Parts: sequence; structure tokens; C-alpha cells
Amino acid sequence: MSRRFDIYAIGNALVDLEYAVNEDFLTQHGIEKGVMTLAEADAQATLLDALDANAPRLKQASGGSAANSIIAASAMGARSFYHCKVANDALGTLYRDDLLAAGVSTNLAEVRPEGVTGTCVVMVTPDTDRTMNTYLGITAEVSRAELDPEALQDSQWLYIEGYLCTSDSARDAVAHAHELAKQAGVKRALTFSDPAMVQYFLPQLKSLLADGVDLLFCNEDEARGFTGCDDLEEAMESLRQVADSGIITCGKSGAWAWTQTSAQILPACATTAVDTLGAGDSFAGAVLYGVSQGWTLENSARLAMQTAAEVVAQFGPRLSIERYRALRDAHQ
Repeated sequence: MSRRFDIYAIGNALVDLEYAVNEDFLTQHGIEKGVMTLAEADAQATLLDALDANAPRLKQASGGSAANSIIAASAMGARSFYHCKVANDALGTLYRDDLLAAGVSTNLAEVRPEGVTGTCVVMVTPDTDRTMNTYLGITAEVSRAELDPEALQDSQWLYIEGYLCTSDSARDAVAHAHELAKQAGVKRALTFSDPAMVQYFLPQLKSLLADGVDLLFCNEDEARGFTGCDDLEEAMESLRQVADSGIITCGKSGAWAWTQTSAQILPACATTAVDTLGAGDSFAGAVLYGVSQGWTLENSARLAMQTAAEVVAQFGPRLSIERYRALRDAHQ
């Protein structure tokens, strides 16, 4: 059956503001390195003032984990819809315009609610690790009211961002989306998003899985934290109880792509990393593109690994549309 969209994604809408910092800066400001920390409005404003006084702003663009994924998938040719919430402010306008320029359909209208659009301050240290401070702003209020049931049920895949587990209204929206997807035979995919979600919001994260998903994305730390298994193979076996298939990324060690009956360890692609921001997001976007076009999970993961290798070799979470398409063409 032909569907209007390949992927319908739900996620936090955040404008990414990226800076290069040293580890001393993180220590001075009491920021835990390598994870995402939720911040209040005043704390985010204070941090931005300190960053702008000490470091150049490298990038400013629409972001959020699922948004980066859906833009990558769209650039490769997937017909995509992004469900999110931004305010009727300048950053909200930037966000909506970025989605439309990337060819992504969205629920965002020209006139939007009053409030403040969320921001994600991304601090990249010399070891290429990224540390994020996120002020959710109005995206914390994303709810089932923003759902487009017709678009969702006319999609092949529903993709859910794990960061949504921190919001009551977002969890309710995800639960409703699960029901709509099941009614229409839409496949469901989920990413754990960040080790902090597993560490601090495990019960809420588990609720996003509902009765299970068709495809799960996580890294090795998230897999171990979610399952309580130190051994990665044991963690994979546990994850098979909640997902029909999945991919566990392991950085320089490659990735494990698994189904209910098989598992493969795929080698990483050679690269020189300068910034890991967005690598996992583009990885998921490339996989979603592949599986939505009928590719095998293995072939989709190989495209994703090459894509992620190029993302970490530059500053910023995304490649150009032309580069995404070139990578797709090279793997067809």
C-alpha cells in the first residue's frame, strides 16, 4: 500500500547553538561533561552570556535529535513529516523555515503560540566530545494537540525521540501516537537519545516503548544502562524483548545490527573526528531512509556508518543536502 510519508517523527524542537570550549570552562561552570543537562531559562541565559564572552559561536541552526534525523532522511529522499512545537518568536520562525527548506512537512503554522523557543547549547571540547545544556522552552509543552493523525497514519514509520520522556504531555502524545500507528499498521522506531535519559528517567523512557517497537537505536552505554547488563551481548538479548530489531552503536568499534534471529558487528568507517554532535542523529536518519525504501537493516546501517563518519569530521550536526544524496547514491 502506497503511503504519503515514509517517516513521521516526534521530537523536541530546539535551536542548536554550538561553541568550542575547553574542559576548564565546563569545570568552572559546574557542567557535567559528555551528557545532556536540562536547564532553566535563567541558567541558560547566564551560560550563553559566559560563552559569548569567551568563545565564538560556531553554528546556529534548527536542531533536536529527531529533527536532525528527519532532515538527514529527507535529504536522502524520504518523504518526511516532523511533529514539534516552537513559539511565535524569531528562533521559532528560523526553526520552521529550516524544516521547510529541507523539504520536511510539519505541523508548524506561520502563526504559533506565544512563548520562548527552546535552545540547546552545545559545547565541544578538544577531544571532540559534546556536552549539551538544554532549555526546552515551549517544546516541553508538545502534546497530542500537535499530532496530525492523518499524516501519521499515512506514513510507513513513526519515529520517537527518547528525550521526550522528560515531559508529561509529550509522553501522552507518544502513547497516543503508538495507538494511531498500531491501528494503521505503521511501524514504530525509537531512539534512547542520551545516556542521561537512561540514567535519570528510566521509568519514563520505558513508557515511550509502550508494548515494544519494530526498530530501536541506542549506543553501548545506553544499552548497558537500560538493561543493567555489563556484557553487550547480554544487553542485546535483553533488548530483543522490547524491539524486533535494533542497532547498538559503539563509536570507533563500529555497530551491532540485530534482529530476532541474527546479529552482525559492522566495522566503523575511517574518519578524523572533530565534533561528535549529531552523528547518532544522522546515523538514525540514514537507517530510517534505508528501511523505508525497502533496504535491509545491514545495508541501511552501512550507509548510516559512512554518514556518521562524515558528520563527525566537521563542526555541526548535519551534512549538506548534496552530500547526503551523494552518500545515498554511493550505497544504492
